[in-house]
Amino acid sequence: MAAHSDVIPSYTAPDFRRPKLADAPAARTIPAPGDGVLPQNYHATSNHPEYVHLGGGEWLLAPQSRMDCVIVLKGRVPEVVEPRRVRRGDPVVVGRTENGEEGIYLHIGGFLNLAEPFADKFSFRSRGTRETPFSRSYDELYQVLRHDRDHGYIVWVLGPAVAFDMDCRNAMQGLVEAGYCHALLAGNALATHDLEAARFRTGLGQNIYTQMVMPMGHYNHLDIINEVRLRGGIPQTIEGLGLSDGIMYACAKKGVPLVLAGSIRDDGPLPEVIADAYQAQDAMRVHARRATTVLAVATQLHSIAFGNMVPSYKVMEDGRVRPVYFYVVDMTEFCVDKLANRGSAQAVGLLTNAQDFVVNLWNHLKQKG
Repeated sequence: MAAHSDVIPSYTAPDFRRPKLADAPAARTIPAPGDGVLPQNYHATSNHPEYVHLGGGEWLLAPQSRMDCVIVLKGRVPEVVEPRRVRRGDPVVVGRTENGEEGIYLHIGGFLNLAEPFADKFSFRSRGTRETPFSRSYDELYQVLRHDRDHGYIVWVLGPAVAFDMDCRNAMQGLVEAGYCHALLAGNALATHDLEAARFRTGLGQNIYTQMVMPMGHYNHLDIINEVRLRGGIPQTIEGLGLSDGIMYACAKKGVPLVLAGSIRDDGPLPEVIADAYQAQDAMRVHARRATTVLAVATQLHSIAFGNMVPSYKVMEDGRVRPVYFYVVDMTEFCVDKLANRGSAQAVGLLTNAQDFVVNLWNHLKQKG
């Protein structure tokens, strides 16, 4: 395996000796006027590194940021908090400027390679489309996944398409079993149709290999939901029915945590599905705080939701600051553009068939070890 420095780029902190930052005032706080209520002129966070000036030249990096939150400064710890979690009297950092004028500094260039060649002001194909070659992105992804399998935290955000194809489902099982998944986020559908495939070899009633519609196959996903609800959960059903393959099977076998967030149109749902949107957000946030690499595959709404929770950086236990990689895999530019337009500018889009992506990824990683 390559050394860390060969895979994960180093972080360059701001130079706080620069005149404008050296002369910056300390950040101000105002007590929150009520539970879930913010003071006037509150500072809303981004997913980039943000520093708060305590005074005397001491700047502190908020260790776990996310978009559209606020900074609560208790003592010497800047904590990024969702507005709904703010409590009356919490000292909320205020200020709408980001270059030190009010003791707040937003740092967007920490991972930039300053030696990058000069870019023309006008050029063709400057953004990713279906015509873009993604060879370099794939090579980077392979290296990052091998590194983070042992030294990071890889989170997958999956749509049900991953379970509708036999080869893709087998490949995702292989990735989980080989340690390339530390947490899996999805909805009711992914888990339901993966279990349906394990039980009936169908997805929404179609054979997952031939795609032939099976007689009475439209009952299969309802039947498996009923089985899981009867037994009280996914692990009990895997054991009780003797299921021996698939994504849910691999996660249960490896102890990979699942967060299944519910939606209005869910059938059932499965007992593990979190029906309350804010409870689901809280459960997802646990993994957003730990994530070093995220792969969001064929699930637009979950991709955008999780993208809004994940910072572009992570402060490791040894104090190093490293980037958080976020890959979005979809067949259209819309999902990738939507995520970027919501503020997740660090997201790398791979415009391809999601099932082919998972299969190709596993074929490469299992060959190289």
